[in-house]
Amino acid sequence: MKSGKQTRRDAKSLYQACKVNGLLDEQKVRQVVNQVLAQKPRGYLSVLDHFQRLVRLDVARRTARVENAVQSTPELIASINANLTARYGPGLSTTFWVNPELIGGLKIRVGSDIYDGSVSARLAALEASF
Repeated sequence: MKSGKQTRRDAKSLYQACKVNGLLDEQKVRQVVNQVLAQKPRGYLSVLDHFQRLVRLDVARRTARVENAVQSTPELIASINANLTARYGPGLSTTFWVNPELIGGLKIRVGSDIYDGSVSARLAALEASF
């Protein structure tokens, strides 16, 4: 059985092989998984488990969810996309949601980063300070 370190190294090398121009290529990920499943090398299930974790983390880092209290205008959408691309790099997938509970403002989540400029968050912070 492979050691944990070797399994993680193998998974990381597979992950790096799936990148094209710094971005994860979905087609290459599918090919790598199919090749590993066809060859079934020693400890392949552990390697694929770590590989899946790396891919999942990369997808989360490349996914942005923007919540607004009202429908976003095309100008606002373009501005948010430009700012997020400048901060997180190209290849970011952005989805926009209407959440009336925010009362006003925006809430943006990219991976584990959360930017909350909503009125409801400010009211909650004010309430907590009393």
